[in-house]
Amino acid sequence: MNSPAVVYLPGARDDIDIAYISYEQRQAGLGDRFVETVRDQVAQIQANPCLYGIGYQDIRAAPLRRFPYVVYYRAEVGQVVIIAGQHGCRDWSWWRARV
Repeated sequence: MNSPAVVYLPGARDDIDIAYISYEQRQAGLGDRFVETVRDQVAQIQANPCLYGIGYQDIRAAPLRRFPYVVYYRAEVGQVVIIAGQHGCRDWSWWRARV
């Protein structure tokens, strides 16, 4: 069985880029570790798109390990759409316009 393709919405890429910059400003290399953690989580999502429960409509939330961020995504036929990557303390409703 083939893994579904992963598609990032532009806003999701922006979320990750902003967090990367913030972590790099705190400590050199921390942003790289953040991005690696995001990639690992997305690979896990890709391998098993239904691993995390549905939180809003058909959107699932996958928390990151070691970082207080959540990857929001939608599992569709043949693809996984990454909608947002947000800090766990932030109100989830800000990205709803993306869906």
